[in-house]
Amino acid sequence: MFSMSVLRRVTAGVLPAVVAAACAGSAGVTPTSGAASTTAPAASSTTTTTAPPPVLCPRNQLRPAATYSEVQHLPADDPAAAAVQFARDRFECAAEVVVVSPDDLERVALAALLAAARRAPLLFADAAPSPALDAELANLIPRRLWLVGGGFAVPEVPEGTEVERLGGDPAALAAAVNALAGGSPALALPGGDDAALVAVAVQAMIGGAALEPSPTTTAAPIATTTSGAGSVTTSTTAAGPEIPDEANPVPVAVAGTGDAGVAWLVDAGSPAAALAAAAAAAHSGALMALVDGDDLRRLPEVGRALRAARNESLQVRLVGEITADASWQLPLLTDGDELPGGGYLLFPGRRLVALYGHAWAPELGVMGEQSPGEAVDLAASVAGAYAEEGVVVVPSFEIIATVADSRAGSDGNYSNETPVEDIRPWIEAAGAAGMYVLLDLQPGRSDFLSQALLYEEFLRLPFVGLALDPEWRLGPDQFHLVQFGSVSAEEVNEVAEWLAGLVREESLPQKLLLLHQFRLSMIPDRTAIVVPPELALVIQMDGQGSLDDKYATWAAVTAGTEGTGWWWGWKNFYDEDSPRATPGQVLDLRPRVVYVSYQ
Repeated sequence: MFSMSVLRRVTAGVLPAVVAAACAGSAGVTPTSGAASTTAPAASSTTTTTAPPPVLCPRNQLRPAATYSEVQHLPADDPAAAAVQFARDRFECAAEVVVVSPDDLERVALAALLAAARRAPLLFADAAPSPALDAELANLIPRRLWLVGGGFAVPEVPEGTEVERLGGDPAALAAAVNALAGGSPALALPGGDDAALVAVAVQAMIGGAALEPSPTTTAAPIATTTSGAGSVTTSTTAAGPEIPDEANPVPVAVAGTGDAGVAWLVDAGSPAAALAAAAAAAHSGALMALVDGDDLRRLPEVGRALRAARNESLQVRLVGEITADASWQLPLLTDGDELPGGGYLLFPGRRLVALYGHAWAPELGVMGEQSPGEAVDLAASVAGAYAEEGVVVVPSFEIIATVADSRAGSDGNYSNETPVEDIRPWIEAAGAAGMYVLLDLQPGRSDFLSQALLYEEFLRLPFVGLALDPEWRLGPDQFHLVQFGSVSAEEVNEVAEWLAGLVREESLPQKLLLLHQFRLSMIPDRTAIVVPPELALVIQMDGQGSLDDKYATWAAVTAGTEGTGWWWGWKNFYDEDSPRATPGQVLDLRPRVVYVSYQ
């Protein structure tokens, strides 16, 4: 039993009943035996007709599965409006409704847990009366309204609605909510991290746990769990060494199934709205997922939840400060493929280890010294030496698609273009094995984009990227092995823009663009390179020789590049390097190496 200070019943206010009664009729609600008579008195000049009280919702009436519509955006600065939209998306009427102020996030979490347990929508009230809240309560016509905490104006409610108040200090409020929700064991709400608090609360909602107010010290991170319709992961440590702070800022928090055709993707910067969406999704067939509003691709679990929804068309609402790139990122989440090794972003947390060479020229690299199937096995063996905790290692091929030639050839460009059909067996073998592939271009007196266009069908695949080799990019009067080639940032940007367009058109995960470099003169203005978010740019130091010389070249190539957003690669030569760097030595390099190839 609760003390009167924690739980007490107050008399409900009265609203005009016509609106609520109409909603009840549209929801197919049958009047209860105690409903007031609707028989009107005999007409007279002095008689007024009093509208009957509304027929309260005896049990939740959910809206039918949604049909596809344009993606809609809900603002970040109005959680009350967002919560009303969540209720309208799924509830024709609701037997119970929970109302709380959005200003105290721990209290919102407790209210959301109560709402999920009671299968009720969660709405927000402010200090000033809210006509929108009053109207939504008239629409939902609940039998019971739960008011959690204080600090807000008590809304008007339909006649006959029972109003219950839950109050007290945080511990007393938590005890009252947990007793009503019936969950166990208890999870402590973490202090100081709103996104982590949302994740813990969602775990309690979908896992049947109780919630406790945050302790004086920060709660330890919870483990990954899966229960019913959703999963939650939080962690205070990034996966792998030297991962930027922005790599994994948002914990995974997914509630609901999406079977009803409604998905609410809520930016982690809108935690109150996320909790309201999670409460509404938990038992209504909708889906709520917490997202990183700066880049929807950062949480692959969101895409997996969207694709697992047993509904062919999802009505998606983006809630909060969501990037304009959602226009092409969202189709990736709903319909696209993940990268080899999982996820949509290449780095951090992944390292590619490649065999380098040509499809039918063993003298150009180890890759071509055996069949595609044998090369797949060899790549897996080589990559295994780079295993590291927290990093997914992906065996790869770097296929020389166009080969620098000392002869001009019939087209006069000093480059031989490998036929597409010669490369296809290697692409197919790599794809079947879950590998990544880079197509390497040595264009001679041609340009990189002209040659990339020859292999566009492969570059439209989710596991194929592009490598540009400036050493073999000649000027109009240059010759291979007489001068070192070079490429301008303008030409690289032209290729990057075209490649990014393929990513958007095909709803592809992030694509790798690799630049070979062992002399600064090979990319003289590389600071002018623009890397679109569709791509990850790796600069590979691919010089050969003694290890000391390679270390010196590495230092020169990587110097002063902090904060550029570039990633780094290293190349080992079986015959030319003496001694050849071991996997341990490569892993010790700084900046961290995300791409290693063997020739």
